Amino acid sequence: MDDSGGVLTPVRAARAGCMAALTACLAAALLWALLAGTYDVSLDEVRRIIWAHVSGNADPGLPKVREVIVWRIRMPRLLLAALSGMALAVSGAAYQGCFRNPLVEPYILGVSSGAACGAALAILYPGLLPPVRVSAFCAALTAVSLTGLMARSRGTTPPVALVLSGIIVGALFTAGVGIMKYLAADTQLREITFWMMGGFHYSGWADTQETAVLALPAMLCIWLLAWKLNVLSLGDEDARSLGVNPGLLRRLLVVLATICAAACVASSGIIGWVGLMAPHAARMLFGPDNRWVIPGSALLGAVYLLFCDTLARTLGQAEIPISILTSVLGAPYLLWLLRTKGRELYGA
Repeated sequence: MDDSGGVLTPVRAARAGCMAALTACLAAALLWALLAGTYDVSLDEVRRIIWAHVSGNADPGLPKVREVIVWRIRMPRLLLAALSGMALAVSGAAYQGCFRNPLVEPYILGVSSGAACGAALAILYPGLLPPVRVSAFCAALTAVSLTGLMARSRGTTPPVALVLSGIIVGALFTAGVGIMKYLAADTQLREITFWMMGGFHYSGWADTQETAVLALPAMLCIWLLAWKLNVLSLGDEDARSLGVNPGLLRRLLVVLATICAAACVASSGIIGWVGLMAPHAARMLFGPDNRWVIPGSALLGAVYLLFCDTLARTLGQAEIPISILTSVLGAPYLLWLLRTKGRELYGA
């Protein structure tokens, strides 16, 4: 490869520069999101509030209301949005690399429908089941486990069978959500509907920490396995000839990617398009090498979801569900990608 050695080749330098630029964009997006909102906060106040909490030295000159807005409301929400964008994008890149299909996204194996069914059950029967977050996460993992069991045949799990099983399991859990909606009272139906639209409006530090504990180690493991994901993209026979067990590697990556997606869905509801768009954009910037695509996807997903979340809470008097914005912005992007690079990406 052109960048496998220690020498800083032009390709490697260009990729490193692009990665640095994306990191700067993420920092700028986070700062803009901290300042944006119906309650005006100055840049100096944001700096002083963050420093006071990081250093542990209270600043008596800071108004309490601004400290609450910046540190207790906006900061955990924005960190969770960035973390969710990273996890969904990395999950999408891993799925697309595993199945060698550019149209695969994090919810293809039933993650979203399983989480929605678990959340609906927890909302409908709050005294019998764990909290909504826990129920959604467990149901998402259950759905993917069922998908894997259905797809397994004669000791192997063909990628096509796995995707088709995911569609079937997703349809079953979606039907379960429909039943829950039919049985729900008006207030419960409203809560289920708003949860499925996705959003970070109730996010706190506990939500951010719980999601980070699950998503960050899984993302790190996927990145460490990125070179094997490159080998997997050559095909199963070539992967075996290079000493890689494609079946075992694919199962491991699917588990890690599912944990990323399930952790995000459990904390913020169903947010589409991020895991489909960000990996494509990363490949356009960095090429097919997953050692660069994985971190590039993470940065792009974080910036995109921060941007959408900031628009969702500032465009109108009432907050717009973030999944609406990601769909409105994501659909034209995929159409443009299909029209301009369809033959290169999809063979059409």
